[in-house]
Amino acid sequence: MISSKPVAALITELNESDETEHLEAKECGTDTVGKTVYETICALSNEPELGGGTILLGIEKEFALFPLYRASGVNNPDKLQSDISSACATMFNIPIMIDISVEKYANSNIIRIDVPELQRNQKPLYFKNQGLPRGAYRRCGPTDVRCTDEDLFAFFQNKTSEAYDTSLLEEATWDDIDPNAVSAYRRARAEVNKIAEELNWPDDDMLHALGAVKKVNGAIRITVAGLVLFGRASSLRRLMPSHRVDYVRVPGTQWVSDPDYVFDSVDIRGPLVLVVPRIISAIVDDLPKSSKIEESGGGKRSEMPIIPYRVVREAVVNLVMHRSYQVSHPAQIVRYSNRLVLKNPGYSLKSQDRLDESGSAIRNPHIAEVLHETRFAETKGSGIRVMKQKMAQSGLSAPTFDSNRDSDEFTATFLLHHFMSEGDWSWLSHFKEFELSEEQTRALIFVREVGAIDNSSYRSLTQVDTLTASKQLRALRSQDLLADKGSGARTYYVPGPKFPADNMDAASAKMDGSMDANRRGVYSKGGARMASIADLPVALRLRIQSLGKRLQPDEAMDVVRALCEWRPLSAEELGSLLGKTPAYVSQKYLYGMVRQGELSYLFPEMVKHPGQKYHRTPKPDGGGD
Repeated sequence: MISSKPVAALITELNESDETEHLEAKECGTDTVGKTVYETICALSNEPELGGGTILLGIEKEFALFPLYRASGVNNPDKLQSDISSACATMFNIPIMIDISVEKYANSNIIRIDVPELQRNQKPLYFKNQGLPRGAYRRCGPTDVRCTDEDLFAFFQNKTSEAYDTSLLEEATWDDIDPNAVSAYRRARAEVNKIAEELNWPDDDMLHALGAVKKVNGAIRITVAGLVLFGRASSLRRLMPSHRVDYVRVPGTQWVSDPDYVFDSVDIRGPLVLVVPRIISAIVDDLPKSSKIEESGGGKRSEMPIIPYRVVREAVVNLVMHRSYQVSHPAQIVRYSNRLVLKNPGYSLKSQDRLDESGSAIRNPHIAEVLHETRFAETKGSGIRVMKQKMAQSGLSAPTFDSNRDSDEFTATFLLHHFMSEGDWSWLSHFKEFELSEEQTRALIFVREVGAIDNSSYRSLTQVDTLTASKQLRALRSQDLLADKGSGARTYYVPGPKFPADNMDAASAKMDGSMDANRRGVYSKGGARMASIADLPVALRLRIQSLGKRLQPDEAMDVVRALCEWRPLSAEELGSLLGKTPAYVSQKYLYGMVRQGELSYLFPEMVKHPGQKYHRTPKPDGGGD
């Protein structure tokens, strides 16, 4: 959304909340404009449902205790305006119209560029000399990122109304449809609407109307939606092996790094109309229970799962409805002693800042429609909001959500303890002198459980806006309860000098020394002992010592798998062991291996966690069908 505020108010906003999804500031000390300005114009034009945004040129950014924006001005505003307007008319695949003007602030000329969002049929906008996908950008938070193939698919889908879940599966036939799943759909649909007209149609006509099959030259062909919703378990294993949900039970609050530990896990596979209730039941049955006295039932005592059933149902439906079925690794549900984490292949097509807003950016419209018609899912676009409301009504901390494009993954985290429990109130008594708001106390408990927090996690947890979150986090920092790390949009907060380390979750004390250091907020390169080659088992040590200076990709990835199976390791540790920089290891190996499901984050609930490490994704050892 383009702001109507004057430049002075926008600079104040920058200093209070830093750059945002809608607002970007750039220095411009010469008579030319850098390419990053046009990348931001491209990103703001493309981002779905954003409504565009504003760029300020002539703003200098300094770093002290926190980012400080001030006017530095531009030297030749008339020339720059002309150059930018001309470039926007020629350098992209279509000419775009921007609103560009000059405003005076602190005796400096500031160029203001208001960029409207393009119409759906005009997207994607991209640099002509680069083509697709490299030349197209999207706006993700305060960052411009290159579009992926899936982004482009979504853009073109809006033009053609053709979704991936209507794609045909070449080897699938009518025999791959499970009649039990079709019958289950009929029953569920009849419960919602007994007179739904499709219930009177033959199976093939009904599935055709649902987008589950297509009729090509008189033959019935099965779509992705058809197999996902109604396919036999054996057919799904053969044709879509990554279409399953792994439910993993982990003791304690952190990933078990013991290579000899056998995970309590089960893979759940089958058509969605049959397995969604099974997934929900598996979670609910495993959750701690709370007692409730039913007044209307004569004082009868009943037990309810700590996380409300409706929240679990909505979380599971979101998991299977919005996941990417093009990604080659399964969805995963991890049950720790203090939280439930759901990891979904495929980042959110809807910006994380707008998850609470009505309306959905739907990746799989035909799958979603069936789940809505059978009342598995809430009203479209309301799932996140419903989960937050129900958690709050039950006295639980709000769930947090993280959408990560690098790993192509969406993570939802639900803390299991009530907010506030007696133990929490006792722990928070250490902070009486600080006069904290309820949102700030929630954040401190989150840091105690997870080890760090950033603006995005704070907003998910407290349901405040970006500006309020920034102010409240900085207040906690100024009181030495938290300490900030990083800068700009990558700022995160860890326990500060006055954070009572001796009251951290006792379970973390059982972890190894480096993880204990991470939990207590020691994240500098020299602050926590890194794994060295001398720590490795002999076989692993010999494998690394036999590697040449020029790593062969397949061989290097095998070693990374083995290292992360030995114990969780950070990018810095892996780089040190392999003789490469952390950035090289991340770009060359880690991002891809996480996307493929070979590695997982140690802190999935906060991908940018300063103590982030990678571990080998466990393979379920039974229980599924």
